[in-house]
Amino acid sequence: MIYEMRTYRTQVHAVQKFLDVYRDVGIGIISRYATLVGCWHTESGDLNSIVFIWAYDDFNHRLAQRQKLWEDQEWLAFVPSIRQYMEQQESVFLLPAEFSPLK
Repeated sequence: MIYEMRTYRTQVHAVQKFLDVYRDVGIGIISRYATLVGCWHTESGDLNSIVFIWAYDDFNHRLAQRQKLWEDQEWLAFVPSIRQYMEQQESVFLLPAEFSPLK
């Protein structure tokens, strides 16, 4: 299993707007291609940040699923609705340690 930690930094005061749009539309689309482990927003540190963790079988599975996502017309129509709130985006790939409860 591989996990993708995807962090979005939004404009000031735009976190809830981003989350509302993602909850109402985006999560239903992207969940066809990835498994959501969790979603958080920051209250300290790098403020105005939203962190998603997505699970994939392995890196090749992630590549294949992301390709399918970017071929999905609903996703392509959705992206501008969150992009308007975004300032930065980062993806980090995480491999579980042998003792991790999430494998």
